[in-house]
Amino acid sequence: MADTVDELDTSVIKTWRSIVTLIVFVLTNIVVLFPFHIPLWVPRFCADAYSDALSALRIVPPPRSRERVHRRQFAVRPWKRLNFPMNFITAPLIADLFLLAISAIGRTEVHDGTVGSNNIFPIDIMVFFITLAYIAISIDASGLIRYLAFKVLQKGGNNGHRLYIYLYVFFFALTAFIGNDPVILSGTAFLAYMTRISRNIKDPKAWIFAQFSVANVGSAILVSSNPTNLVLTGAFNIKFIHYTANVIVPVLVSLSPYVDIALCGPQISTTFSQMYFTWDTKVDSETLSQATVIVLGPFLLFIVFADNDLIPASIELHELDEAARNRAPVNPNIPHARGTADEIELADNSDEANNLSLEEIMNPFLDKGGAAFGAVIMAATLITILALNAATDTTKEHPVFWVTLPAAFIMFCWDVSFGWLNREKTREIARNGRREVEEARAKRAIEAEEKVRLATLEQGSAADTAPGLKSEVPSSNDYAPTSGLTGSPTSEKLAEKEQVVLRTDSAQVRQDDRPTLASLFAESYQWCQETFPTVTAVLVHLPWALVPFALAMFVLVQALATKGWIPVFAHGWDHWVNKTGVVGAIGGMGFLSVIMCNFAGTNIGTTILLCRVVQVWIKLHERSGIPITQRTFWATVYSMAIGVNYGAFSTAFSASLAGLLWRDILTRKYIPVRSSTFAQVNLKIIAVAMAVGCAVLVGEMYITRSGTDAYQPG
Repeated sequence: MADTVDELDTSVIKTWRSIVTLIVFVLTNIVVLFPFHIPLWVPRFCADAYSDALSALRIVPPPRSRERVHRRQFAVRPWKRLNFPMNFITAPLIADLFLLAISAIGRTEVHDGTVGSNNIFPIDIMVFFITLAYIAISIDASGLIRYLAFKVLQKGGNNGHRLYIYLYVFFFALTAFIGNDPVILSGTAFLAYMTRISRNIKDPKAWIFAQFSVANVGSAILVSSNPTNLVLTGAFNIKFIHYTANVIVPVLVSLSPYVDIALCGPQISTTFSQMYFTWDTKVDSETLSQATVIVLGPFLLFIVFADNDLIPASIELHELDEAARNRAPVNPNIPHARGTADEIELADNSDEANNLSLEEIMNPFLDKGGAAFGAVIMAATLITILALNAATDTTKEHPVFWVTLPAAFIMFCWDVSFGWLNREKTREIARNGRREVEEARAKRAIEAEEKVRLATLEQGSAADTAPGLKSEVPSSNDYAPTSGLTGSPTSEKLAEKEQVVLRTDSAQVRQDDRPTLASLFAESYQWCQETFPTVTAVLVHLPWALVPFALAMFVLVQALATKGWIPVFAHGWDHWVNKTGVVGAIGGMGFLSVIMCNFAGTNIGTTILLCRVVQVWIKLHERSGIPITQRTFWATVYSMAIGVNYGAFSTAFSASLAGLLWRDILTRKYIPVRSSTFAQVNLKIIAVAMAVGCAVLVGEMYITRSGTDAYQPG
């Protein structure tokens, strides 16, 4: 167990356990940034014995007999390779276990990193975020987000720049209300379909990157929109309404370049080495006179979407036929609800796949009852949280999940009740869709078998017409064991083996019919999907991976604190602020938070670490008797708030869990985004957004905060 030490003591960093703790923390963050697999070579007989044991216990189905025969006839490697994942879930957990094993951390660090300390309560934060996410994703599962996006698409019409503005503002407002996860879940898929069915959008880059950036910019406004905001407000006892009031102006001004850019409708012409901007004559003088556009607009236009192939002046969408327009939309949460549509979409850019994508957008499903009830529950929950937080003392522990947990339970009961009442209808839809899929697969199998048969007949007829070549074709006896006998005994042995295999296969089929734990689980999951489609979809899409990752990172940061590294970082920050003042505090913390999002375990890990650094920085000044001015302190805190939210769209997908989700959705929609492209596009966006946001924050701090009054904790 780790020894209890002074929280401000930096001498302990000389001990070997302290050095190992820092190394482990750095290596863990590198693994989170660059995940990989560790190959584990296991003796094959051990792997087979383990598989046989699971089969005997009827946990998994037994291996196919043909596989066993194949292993006997052909040589196989004596070792079997297993790949152990090292990612954002396993790496922090293994790091904590390793530090426990070497006694670098003990009960205190584990307790403070999970239950909480210093006004940061990880379990409370996780319960709050998961329960609120259930309500938000339930609203998404009702089809409300896609339906509203469809209405925005209708309102924007075929004017590319206007539609871009509408979608951008729509995603921003939606993110501020329900958080970025539901917006990324549905908004990314919507844009993937929209750009796919457009005739003249050659590259969806401008649309998907704008949506991803605004989903993270919008999450900075409300505390409930992002777990990083919860960590920050809890660490410094900030009332939720005060937090929103201080960050909303920098955030909204950060948005203005994008809106202005889209309004201006740029056309960039390139002549050899000269590049110049030609502006749309329809733009009014007031828009052009804005300083934001004059300074930042042309730069962003050139970097982000300075091409008519990205945002056309007029968007041409395929038309939906009358039959598809009149067809009743189906709930995508029901398995096989679209029949063979999901399999047809695997044809990528085929006409039929494009028609299905068009129908997905232009004829969206909407559960009006679930959407209305979810919106009411979400609004009531957020209003209650803000009211209670504003009316109570933040220095006392009042877990916000006391509000969100009952609200999520009410939403859960609604989803379960609605699913049970409509179970016959949803089961019939799933049954019909599954039958359609099975018939389509059987048809394809018959067609493939027929092609093979015809090809075999053609080869046979070709051999008959060329008798001179017949002797050159090897017979099946050429592959028989070289025992010196090529007559009937060998043929009889082969026939006997085939009969044994056939009998074994028949027995295997009967054996496979026995239920196993895996088959029972699969059947139960399918039953839940067909009976409670909304509940199942929401539970699957909840950010469960956030829980073990965040708790493990809390413990790692607590380990740095007890090993003297947090005080070292706090001393460094104190020296920086003393040299640079308020402007340096805003610029330095903004830059540091964005950079660390990419290298310190996503924006959540960064927020945990930086909050602890600032907390120790406060204690350093309390011990020295030199106060921190209100202007300097709040400049530091709110620049961190902007940085950890904006840092999610910087250089690496792993800067946030939302980035990993965004990339996976795009990959499934056949829009692969390379890491280099992600960094290249986002670097310019984050540079402009942070510069504008921090500049506005500097003015805000000088106007609203005193430069002489001391900051009083609590």
